[in-house]
Amino acid sequence: MAKADRSATMNHLHSAARLSRTALAARLLEHGFYAGQDQIMLALNLEDGQTPGQLATRLGVRPPTITKTINRLQVQGFLEKRASESDARQAHVFLTQNGRDTIRAIEKSVRKTEKQAFRGFDKKEQKLLGKLLQRVEANLSGTALVVHDEAEETEESAGA
Repeated sequence: MAKADRSATMNHLHSAARLSRTALAARLLEHGFYAGQDQIMLALNLEDGQTPGQLATRLGVRPPTITKTINRLQVQGFLEKRASESDARQAHVFLTQNGRDTIRAIEKSVRKTEKQAFRGFDKKEQKLLGKLLQRVEANLSGTALVVHDEAEETEESAGA
């Protein structure tokens, strides 16, 4: 691929990422959430009672960022912190009932944004884009690409 084509592709990638975050942020703001708060809420919905450190690791952000966001969500009434039963120095974060009640709104906002982003794509195109972006992520993070479906890997290798 020519250098100009690579640059244009990277510009499209940056623009699509920015626009998708902006679209989701606008939807979440309607429910009182700011960018990034949804990820903590969804992570706790999957596994309530995580420590701030566990959340930071899971979401790939620095602990101070998580702490600030948890504090804001706590003030908003969506989360509560409780001291660990085994180590009083450690806190665990839990969704409040109000937090649980808003999970559906967050998930709906995510689905609407996905629907908007993939309008006009068929399932095969969505799957291909997902695979290509996984490769970009693996390249940029320096990690090995994990193929989840061996049958697909075999078919792709045979076609190459």
